Amino acid sequence: MTKTMSPQQIQANRLNAQKSTGPKTAQGKAAMRLNALKHGILARQVVVQGYKIVESSREFKTLYGEYHEHLAPVGPLEEMLVDQIVATVWRLRRVRTAESGEVALSVDGGWCKRNQSEDLQLEWAKWHAYGDVSQNMTNSYLGNSLMEDLLDTVYEAVERDGELTEAVLKDLVRGFGGKHNIITRRLEKFLPDQPKNPDSPDAAHKNNKDEILAYLDAKLDSIRQLVAIFGERDYQTEKASQAAQNLPETETLDKIIRYEASLTSQLFHSMNKLERLQRQRLGENVPPPMAVDVEVAPSA
Repeated sequence: MTKTMSPQQIQANRLNAQKSTGPKTAQGKAAMRLNALKHGILARQVVVQGYKIVESSREFKTLYGEYHEHLAPVGPLEEMLVDQIVATVWRLRRVRTAESGEVALSVDGGWCKRNQSEDLQLEWAKWHAYGDVSQNMTNSYLGNSLMEDLLDTVYEAVERDGELTEAVLKDLVRGFGGKHNIITRRLEKFLPDQPKNPDSPDAAHKNNKDEILAYLDAKLDSIRQLVAIFGERDYQTEKASQAAQNLPETETLDKIIRYEASLTSQLFHSMNKLERLQRQRLGENVPPPMAVDVEVAPSA
């Protein structure tokens, strides 16, 4: 068990470190010149340099320099403790990077599963399972969006051609999975006669461009309202799903918490020891520690 430093102790440690201006003897200065070499050795031990992960040696060098300048270690024991502090702080940074990576993996992975390409096939199967495809498509954002695209295409074709052609209607039926439904049956009535008498009033009525576009406009307005409604519903559902995945899996989270707690304990342990050494070196009367580090062997 390690004693936790109070704010007063931390401030005292900072003041004591400022009194430590570093070595003044030739021997001490020569030792200081080895710092770059020691930094390189420590960096090779702590900074990960792999194929898919490459931590920044420059960032580690900056961190190393900041802590050595601030804590001003003198002698091998103080140097060792400051090296331990630097290495522990670096590992704590890695823990936080790992945690953010796990959260991103959880959220992104969940989103991918909910948006797999197979979803469209599953939706088509559900729409076809119960009668009228267009009626079933109206119960989802995806279905209404697809219907909007299909009818927009028909609308553009009617505006361009001045009439609804059999080819356009057949394409629409294929878009609905190859089966007629309420929409296609209604549009079928607008097809021009295969006329024995092309000048008949009935044929003129069936080829009425404005009436066809009016029907499509009304249908598209209704569909677009449903697109907005289901889009908002799906957005809120996705938002809630992502919020629910803002933590790593329990097993991973427990591992992260235990590792971070271990590193934090080690960090304060090294800081306490460094503070005592520096105060002793400066001639202060340092009482024995109030707590003793104890290692408890696991039970058999």
